[in-house]
Amino acid sequence: MGISAYQHILTAENECKELFSRIDEIAFENQKKVLDAFRKLKISAMHFNPSTGYGYDDTGRDTLGKLFAEALGAESALVSPSIANGTHALTITLFGLLKSGDRIVFAGGEPYDTLKEVIRGKEIGSLADFGIEADTIELKDGKIDYEALGVYLSANKPKVAFITRSRGYRWRDALSLDEIAFSVKAIKSASPSTIVMVDNCYGEFTDVHEPTYYGADIIVGSLIKNPGGGLAPTGGYIAGKAELINKIAGRLTAPSLGAEVGSYFASYLPFYQGLFLAPTVVASALKGNVLAGKVFANLGYEVCPAPDQMPKDIIRSIKFNTKEELISFCQSIQHASPVDSHVTPFPWDMPGYTHQVIMAAGSFIQGSSIELSADSPIKEPYIAYLQGGLTYQHCKLAIAEAAEKILQKP
Repeated sequence: MGISAYQHILTAENECKELFSRIDEIAFENQKKVLDAFRKLKISAMHFNPSTGYGYDDTGRDTLGKLFAEALGAESALVSPSIANGTHALTITLFGLLKSGDRIVFAGGEPYDTLKEVIRGKEIGSLADFGIEADTIELKDGKIDYEALGVYLSANKPKVAFITRSRGYRWRDALSLDEIAFSVKAIKSASPSTIVMVDNCYGEFTDVHEPTYYGADIIVGSLIKNPGGGLAPTGGYIAGKAELINKIAGRLTAPSLGAEVGSYFASYLPFYQGLFLAPTVVASALKGNVLAGKVFANLGYEVCPAPDQMPKDIIRSIKFNTKEELISFCQSIQHASPVDSHVTPFPWDMPGYTHQVIMAAGSFIQGSSIELSADSPIKEPYIAYLQGGLTYQHCKLAIAEAAEKILQKP
């Protein structure tokens, strides 16, 4: 670490003390909540045991779902290693809630690129192929357009209203829980029967409550993001109202089987331990997020959220001046990784995306977003999306190396 970069880090850390203190308070509240859930359900070593075959009476699987429900403030939850990623979890949920002739509205603009084919793809088993209509209310000034949404809801009464908590590949802040609470209230006021579904990816444990606390009917996420604590090797969760979870369970397996089957011939230990560690790991990622925002703002770059603002998820957006700067930043993050630090990432044609994407992800779990990583589509404006960090110290080292590379440019 060069002297100049180190000075920038020290200056930024001193300026971040107030936000760091708030993050510690949130972590404490969330750790208490998770610990209480473990104690209430009397978690013991037997819950870590693997299962085989049909997985009947798999107490590890069943109790893990109850544990997530408690920790996330939901009536019920499905938690499965068989869920491949967040997109898979969202797809299962959508097909569990919607049937031919139903309508869904995306209340906060278009969702992630990987969901677009799920919604409107042709002859691939998409929602559209099954006669499910989808509409979008575009954001207004980076926020949900409540006036347009209210008019739409009153006229159409959609079966599902979909809210994305995080930003995706867009230059805007993630939704705060206050905004989600307001959205839920607005949706239910205009169309009481509409199911409110929240893509909760990247947002778990970044505040003291989850969207379910504010009335969201269903929340969905990935275990290789926040709630897996960096230990869950795979999987996803779906949590919310018990009646809806029962319907969705029929799409995870089969309508006649629901959540009664599904074995896992490996220990459930990393899922339980990962959830227990998640509040602390998320706090480390948030501190890294805050530090990166302050350092690069001090270096003259635009960042989102604002450098003095509390992050609402674990993603930090940094806008670079050129494609070369963007690529250099991502390569610096890769070179500061514990795994594959010797590898140099370059932009490539990633499935599900319309532009080439560069991904820096030297992680223990492939694709883990709670581990420090950076990625971006190669298009203007040149925005890097930095996320995760298992420890604050690792975040600090990686940010210093990336800053030093910027300082050394001609």
